[in-house]
Order: sequence, then structure tokens, then C-alpha cells
Amino acid sequence: MINTIKHQYLAIIWSVLVLILCDIPMGAAETGHIPTFEGMDKLVHTGFFFVLTVLMFYGKIRQQRSYVFRIKTILKILVIASALGAGIELLQWKVFTYRSADWWDLFCDIVGVGMGIFSYIFLHRNGHEKFL
Repeated sequence: MINTIKHQYLAIIWSVLVLILCDIPMGAAETGHIPTFEGMDKLVHTGFFFVLTVLMFYGKIRQQRSYVFRIKTILKILVIASALGAGIELLQWKVFTYRSADWWDLFCDIVGVGMGIFSYIFLHRNGHEKFL
């Protein structure tokens, strides 16, 4: 467990940051101080979870010291990152009621996770086989 935490510290820090940013009031954005566009929230959710997925893969690669392709690792990362997205939406729905829970936010979280997984698989298959 300690070994996992040691290698996943970037993903843990990013998760805490995402949790905080998704649950704080968005006063500045609502008053117009931050330029926004329709759908920006969805793009931000996708980006947050893409980065989280990449950081989780990075920690796993560092932990096992190889780019070994394991479906079990991919499924674990998919479940953990998706559960974090669902947990954030649940918190927005029940605890932080000044934020609105949205199924589309959860969908965009999962899209970001899928993009991160695709990136890992693509890079693993095409870039790193030459070096192993």
C-alpha cells in the first residue's frame, strides 16, 4: 500500500485538487470575471480526468518499472477514476448544493478517462515496443 501511494502521489494530489475545484463556489465565473463559453464546464471535466488518468498510468509504470500492458491495470484505473467522477457529482448533488450535479459532467469525466486510456494504449503499442 505504501509503495502504491509513493508512486501515485501525483495522481493523489491531482485528485484532491480536482475535488476541491469541482466543489468550490464558482462566484467569479458566474459574475463574468472569467471569460467562459457554453460547454466550458464539460471541457474542463474532460481535461481534469484525462490528466488524472495519465498520472495514474505514470505512477503505475514507475511502480512496476515497465510498460507492460495489463488489462487488469486498465480496468482498475477506469473504475477508480470513474468512481471519483461519480463521487464528485454525488457530493455536488447532496453536500455542495450550491453546485449542480449533472449526468453530462459524469459522462465527460468518463470520456476524459477513456481518452487517457486510449493514449496509454496508443503510446504503448506504437512508441515503446521499440525500446523494450
